[in-house]
Amino acid sequence: MDYQLNDIVEMKKQHPCKKSNQWKIVRMGADIKIKCLGCNAIVMFSRRDFEKRLKKVVEHVE
Repeated sequence: MDYQLNDIVEMKKQHPCKKSNQWKIVRMGADIKIKCLGCNAIVMFSRRDFEKRLKKVVEHVE
């Protein structure tokens, strides 16, 4: 799946805040950091775990 910095993505499991299931990619490298658009919580995943938990790219930023 193709994703880039600042893309809005949807994960397979909903965040516990239940305000939003959409996340913004804020950092990419060996690890990927994403921010919940509902409560602004930040979570970091290894690239492998992120790709396993990613459902789809909602909005692709050019």
